[in-house]
Parts: sequence; structure tokens; C-alpha cells
Amino acid sequence: MAPRPYWKGTLKLSLVTCPIAIYPASTAAEKTHFHQINARTKHRLRQQMVDDETGEVVEQEDKTRGYELSKGRYVEIEPEDLKTIQVESTRTLEIDRFVPQDEIDPRYREKPYYIVPEGKEGVDAFAVIRDAMKNKDRVALGRIVMGGREHVMAIEPFGNGLLGTRLRYPYEIRSADDYFRDIGKPRITKDMVTLAEHILASKAAHFDPSEFKDAYESALKALVKRKAAGKTIAAPEEPREERGNVIDLMDALRKSLKSGAPKSAAPPGKTAGRKGSRGRSRRPSAA
Repeated sequence: MAPRPYWKGTLKLSLVTCPIAIYPASTAAEKTHFHQINARTKHRLRQQMVDDETGEVVEQEDKTRGYELSKGRYVEIEPEDLKTIQVESTRTLEIDRFVPQDEIDPRYREKPYYIVPEGKEGVDAFAVIRDAMKNKDRVALGRIVMGGREHVMAIEPFGNGLLGTRLRYPYEIRSADDYFRDIGKPRITKDMVTLAEHILASKAAHFDPSEFKDAYESALKALVKRKAAGKTIAAPEEPREERGNVIDLMDALRKSLKSGAPKSAAPPGKTAGRKGSRGRSRRPSAA
């Protein structure tokens, strides 16, 4: 059964339009989820809202929202109040501008979506917009209403379709200066950086998400299976925490390169071949 689209509407570029459907590109459905249960009866628990002052349970019809102006002082916001500022859903994803891909700060990327043409009549217009962006190596920025709020979405070619990424607003981004200002500028030598570069080269690879293994999720599934089968779960011994203080950074870099590099690799100035091997020694590839 095909998934239901999260959003349906029109993609608009100036006077060119085409019907589209948007689907979430990520999911948490495969993750292991737990419910809270009563340890005595094994029945599932249901949460209740309790008045912070009286301790009494508050019924659904008595609940509303409030913004805290000061400690313990709230202004009540009714659902009708929110409707007065709700952005009208035009069901249109309108492209405003095109920007170079490398200008989009990765911190602003929030959630990915697949964008596909809806029906056969819009495929030609969809393909024209997609291929124009592909040829110019540009990312479109458009506005879309989701959940009653307007969002900015980055749109870029992705295979035969488009990938839309909902972007965060500037007020949602924390300043990096608050975290990085104390790092300073330590004095490191060029040789240290060169050795680190060779370590990077020895571990060069291509991005392959199929190699990502969620060890915790696998262990969690195994744990649930063992518990359901009535098997005893033994707690593992606490691993001893090793606190390694790097006294000689240069020595640590050399040892890291020696332990992590392939047999043909060697630190700068050292030969990689064994005694009796023919040919010149090779330096690690910088690929």
C-alpha cells in the first residue's frame, strides 16, 4: 500500500505550475518504542493533566493554553485567538528565488521531504523545473504552509524527483560564538597538521549509509525478544573508563598513523616497503 502524501498542492515557478504531492523522506516507525505500564497489573498507563496548585485532575474541556508573562502570571490564549493569526493555506509551494547550494548553512536544514508530480498532466512542467535547477546547480527557496504555519523550503533535484527540506528560522539557531569563543588559537606546528592529514588520507572512504549500524537499536530488539521469551537478562560489567591524557601530541599523531594506515602507507619521510621489496616507496594517497 502506497503511503499517503503529507501535503498536496501546486508547485509554482512564475507562470509555470504543476500539481505535486509531498511525502516525508524520513521515518521513526522502525525504531523500538515503549509504552508506560503498571508494574503490578501490566496494564497500560494513561496520562492525566493535574492542576499545579490544587492537585486536581483537569478534564479535557477545561484545558486551554497560556503564555507566562511573569512567574505564575499567564495570559490565556483561546483556540479562537490562534485562528485570527493562522496563515491561510493556499496549497501552493511558490518558488521565490534560486541560490547557490553551498550558501545554505547546514544548521538551517530541518526535515527532508520527497516532492513528486501528482498525476500525469503535470509531469512535463515538473521535469522542466527540475532539470533547469540541475543544469544551473541551484537550489530553489519557496514558501509553504504546513500545520497552520508558513515555512521556507529548500528545493533541489534528487534523482527523478525533487527533495524539499524545511528550513529553520534564524531565531531557532544558536550562535556558534557562544560555544567556540573559548577555544582560542592554540600553537600547533605544520608537521602536526601534516601528520593529521595523512591519518585522514589513510581512512579515506565514500559515504555509504548502508554501513551505519545502530548497535543500541539492535541490542534493544534482542533485549525485548529475550525478555518476552522469559530469559534472564544479566547486566554486563561496567567498563573501566580510560582517561588518556595526551602528553606528547606529536607522538600520538605518529602512533595513530602507524596503527590506522594501510600497509602501503607510511609517515612522511619513511619508506613503506619491507626489506627486499622492489620499486620505490610510496607515500600515502591524499585522496
